Amino acid sequence: MVRVTFNGVDVEVEAGSNLIDAAEAAGHEIPHYCYHPGLSVAGNCRMCLVEIKALSDKQDKPLPKLQIACNTVVQDGMIAESDNDRVAEAGRSVLEFLLINHPIDCPICDQAGECKLQEYYMEYGGYESRVDLDEKVLKAKATPIGPDVMLDQERCILCTRCVRFLDEVTGTHELTINERGDHSVLSLTEGAVLDNPYANNVVDICPVGALTSREFRFQSRVWYLSSNDTICPGCATGCSIEVHSRGSEIFRVKPRNNPEVNGYWMCDHGRRVPSLLQGGKRLSAHLKREQGRFLTRPARTAVQYAASLLKDAGPVAVIVSPELSQEEAELLKQVANLLGSEGCLVFRCEKPAFDDDELLISSDRFPNQQGLQVLGMRSADGPPVDCSLAIVAGCDPAAAGPQWADWLEGLDGLLVLDSHKTETAAYADCLLATATHFESGGTFINKDGLRQSFEAAISPPGDAVEGRVVLGWLVEELGSAAGASAPPTALESKLAGA
Repeated sequence: MVRVTFNGVDVEVEAGSNLIDAAEAAGHEIPHYCYHPGLSVAGNCRMCLVEIKALSDKQDKPLPKLQIACNTVVQDGMIAESDNDRVAEAGRSVLEFLLINHPIDCPICDQAGECKLQEYYMEYGGYESRVDLDEKVLKAKATPIGPDVMLDQERCILCTRCVRFLDEVTGTHELTINERGDHSVLSLTEGAVLDNPYANNVVDICPVGALTSREFRFQSRVWYLSSNDTICPGCATGCSIEVHSRGSEIFRVKPRNNPEVNGYWMCDHGRRVPSLLQGGKRLSAHLKREQGRFLTRPARTAVQYAASLLKDAGPVAVIVSPELSQEEAELLKQVANLLGSEGCLVFRCEKPAFDDDELLISSDRFPNQQGLQVLGMRSADGPPVDCSLAIVAGCDPAAAGPQWADWLEGLDGLLVLDSHKTETAAYADCLLATATHFESGGTFINKDGLRQSFEAAISPPGDAVEGRVVLGWLVEELGSAAGASAPPTALESKLAGA
């Protein structure tokens, strides 16, 4: 560890850290544009200038010139300042330079509300422009550079974050800086299109409104959106993400820094998962089949009916999806135990195939397959035999072909728990409407065995209930019917010990 004094605050930081990290540890923010902790240091924006009062214990005299914090490695005994008049004047000068040719797009720019140029100007600038609007250098506006990304060259401050990301992280090199001086522009390399599996990350790291998402563009002002931390269910990597929503609608997904899993990035497929899960034919009510038709029932009434359907039956098959949370899987295992079943069978639905890459994408398309293996669940290689009733949770075996459809048709009773109207739901005697991943909380265990928790971002529609809640009711009903209290779930045990 290295001892540093920043703006009068003594902190200890890891050796090799830069002054931006040290300032953050001291509770201060050094303004910056080009620096990003997940990329190499470019040092080209000059916004992070600080005054070094002492370089180290051995060199205790101040440096004559201001230094960029992003490329200044801390040393033991270093003393630095960012809150004096000299640094403030330098920051104002840099901002004025950046704003000479910047368009006055704030009222229509998607980056408004999270734009570092806007924020730093209000904090450090706040002056009248000395440049006539007619003298500004005009550049290309609203240029599509790929299926997901729009470029506005006038707004670009040439920080090169996007260029470095495509050079250092994806290695695809689609963007570059052309021309010189105030005619420098960010543009596509010759013959390139920004269409790699991680393209939208350049929108996340752009500090201004130069790169925007074509899907999110003009959909919502960011100050109207709520942010919730969750886990991407798109594959077994389990990237940490933020879900930005308003009411019951998810507007966008962004990566959340997690050094153990995804760092600062996520793939574009993961960004599309919310629209896949929230779309389609959603179930918003619990249904009971009576005289050949489905009738709506309150949640607890439907659960009581499901328990009565199962408790006096013969062998029961329990078919589960590796997309369920660990809590839901544990409760289903308890249900299987209470019904005397041999265990739960894992059914894997057909999903788009992806090859493992060297970054984040996993060929295992299921977020909790490792979790079900921990519980000892085995694969459903075909319809189980010697059972008269079944529970199907979160999957659609009927869509797998006539073999499964014939098996479902021959059952004496079928309980289905799902968030969508599936082909299997048509065979159900009782249908419990559950929440999707983004409407519930729980735990996934990723491909590396890391257990990660997530929380609900939005509320489920209608009377739909979180799967772990409705399964807890079912365990309670079956346990009471068996004359014994239901064993506690892992979640309940954890809460009881808190």
